[in-house]
Amino acid sequence: MTIDATHDPALTSWVESANGHRDFPVQNLPLGIFSAEGLERRAGVAIGDFVLDLPAIAEALGDAWLDELAQPVLNGFFALGAEPRRALRARLSELLSDPANRDRIESALIGQSEVTMHLPAIVGDYTDFYVGIHHATNVGRQFRPDNPLLPNYKYVPIGYHGRASSVRVSGKPVVRPSGQRKPPEAEVPVYGKSRRLDYELELGVWIGRGNQLGEPIPIGEAADSIAGYSLLNDWSARDLQAWEYQPLGPFLAKNFLTSVSPWVVTPEALAPFMTADFARPDGDPAPLDYLAGGSDKPGLGLTMEAFLTTAAMREQGVAPLRLSRGRAADAMYWTVEQIVTHHASNGCNLQPGDLIGTGTLSTAAADGLGSLLEISAGGKSPLTLPTGEQRSFLEDGDELTITARAEADGFVAIGLGECRGVVFG
Repeated sequence: MTIDATHDPALTSWVESANGHRDFPVQNLPLGIFSAEGLERRAGVAIGDFVLDLPAIAEALGDAWLDELAQPVLNGFFALGAEPRRALRARLSELLSDPANRDRIESALIGQSEVTMHLPAIVGDYTDFYVGIHHATNVGRQFRPDNPLLPNYKYVPIGYHGRASSVRVSGKPVVRPSGQRKPPEAEVPVYGKSRRLDYELELGVWIGRGNQLGEPIPIGEAADSIAGYSLLNDWSARDLQAWEYQPLGPFLAKNFLTSVSPWVVTPEALAPFMTADFARPDGDPAPLDYLAGGSDKPGLGLTMEAFLTTAAMREQGVAPLRLSRGRAADAMYWTVEQIVTHHASNGCNLQPGDLIGTGTLSTAAADGLGSLLEISAGGKSPLTLPTGEQRSFLEDGDELTITARAEADGFVAIGLGECRGVVFG
């Protein structure tokens, strides 16, 4: 990933709302799939408060236009790899920054409030990792106070296969799941709705080219398999999970819903914000050879936040309460390149449009915890909200919103948009 003219901090857009936009200045240009009145699902780009309809400007895109962009999902475009993405990005930057192009493409702009966003790709497979070492330590301490991290954690990126069919775009209702749970005072489990519903502050990684079955992805090539990033919330029923997870891991506690933000921020857009910093401290075991190497700056310099509003807060006009704020690179023990390489190291074939979750990204600071399980210490220390309400876990009517923003000296900040959901009983 290189820094080029598309990252120029002096670059502005004739789309006025893009200039100074928190998430979508002309230096970002994320991809997504939208529909609008009179338009079926199609590819678009976020620019300020608008969506640019890509099929509508095919002629203006010229050589950067590809038939894969005419599809109602981005799987085909993801499969093409980095060079077509760079060409499209360069041409879009030119079209949206030079006022001479305004008359050619302004009619293809649609207000974001007027569109419906969809999943950017058909998710063939979804895998959730566990790369947040502070989250793993905090959760492990609740169950194993003297030995919170299991012996394999610092040697192998831990992950499990989730349920692709229940991945949904941000804004879809969060229906409280039911399942078996075993209250401490009960001799046998009971079946019913979860009482300990939680969120998880994560990033989603979209796979591009992938690999053939039986052919691993070397660490030096892992970055080439990453099509982009979204926000991800792997909603979790902690009481169901505590009863069912042994010996095979999460099942009904996780597979009822995973929410992702609709815009895919490309690796090219994030190039100025990558960092060599991440959470592996001096003195820890070195990665095994197949996980050693990769990019010089594999860390994600993204500041992530989670916000809560209750029904009462919204009725009273109370501002959302920030639950968490922390930098992804400070939370991740394993890099995205390492988890991609590890996933394919046994010959597993990753495919265009596959989705990988990082796992909950908590930092070491008290205000950087990425789940209510940690914030409330397993329910022992409830939060008191501005309305006087208390929360250990999510209640019906609660809305949880995740955001992320990339900032670096000398560059225009960009964001990933929002990933939100309201809980219903």
